[in-house]
Amino acid sequence: MTTTNGDSLEKDFSHHNEHLDGDDRDGALRRIRTAGSISISPELFEKIYLAPQNRVSGDLRKTFANPTPLALLGFLLSLTPLSCDLMGWRGAGGNGAASTGSFIWFGGVLMLAGSFGEFILGNTFPFVVFGSFGAFWLALASTLIPWFNTYGAYATDPKLVSAWGSNPGNPAGLATPSYNASFGFFLVFMGLLCFIYLICSLRTNIAFVVIFLSLVCAFACLAGAYWNLALVYENPENAASLSRAMKCQKVIYPPTPPFSFIRVFTVIPEANLPHLPKAGGAFGFVVSVTGWYLFAAIMLTSVDMPFSLPVGDLSHIIKGASERSRVTASGAA
Repeated sequence: MTTTNGDSLEKDFSHHNEHLDGDDRDGALRRIRTAGSISISPELFEKIYLAPQNRVSGDLRKTFANPTPLALLGFLLSLTPLSCDLMGWRGAGGNGAASTGSFIWFGGVLMLAGSFGEFILGNTFPFVVFGSFGAFWLALASTLIPWFNTYGAYATDPKLVSAWGSNPGNPAGLATPSYNASFGFFLVFMGLLCFIYLICSLRTNIAFVVIFLSLVCAFACLAGAYWNLALVYENPENAASLSRAMKCQKVIYPPTPPFSFIRVFTVIPEANLPHLPKAGGAFGFVVSVTGWYLFAAIMLTSVDMPFSLPVGDLSHIIKGASERSRVTASGAA
């Protein structure tokens, strides 16, 4: 877009490392505010929105802030502590129960808010990714909250029911084969979802590819851990499964008051930590480190720092179907 005297009214972000001083900067800002469009290079668009550049109607991308780093922050502040818990660093454990609040407010609320922002801007891929993981963190937090009775529903033994009373969240359900096998399926299909995201991310950047590849491996390890636990609770003699299980626990029914039910977690020494959840935590930590790097790259770009962090743009390597059609049409003409 140009003015009547031929001056450009379009802000070109493809040279985003150039800076203006004094009157030149003020003049440029006035021209940008008057402009009817903003031109962003495909590489920069993919970097700040984590999706290949697409065309949408309206001027919403000039009106609203970029929601991508907000959703990414919520994801990282939920996954990073959970990964450390799964690896057992400094005696951490409990499958992230101490971070239930973080799962709700950071993982759930921030990611859903970011997803809604991406929806407004017309960015389908990050909208779906952030929305699905926002729901995942809320689902995980709900599983850890006794009021939802997710595991208590599996405590069908009359002794356990009478001992716990009408209170929801009977922890004896955690030690049943059916609960662990069922929760394992949830993790399996989260891994399938991440595999689809992995294929889609091949048109974004290397950092996103590393994140989804590691997530596929993490969910596979955690699903295997829960399925091994199901084998352990079905038959305690499954020693091989026990060595790979997520946690070693036993349930005792002492007749002495005041406790009619006690659930004991057996502490496993550091050298004998279960392999599958520890591997899942390690893959999660790889996701976290890559995600923090990606978050830093986006934030540095958002404040127009004189330097930037490369994320390995892939949008120019795997051409989109629409771009291929344009090339074919121009060649035929």
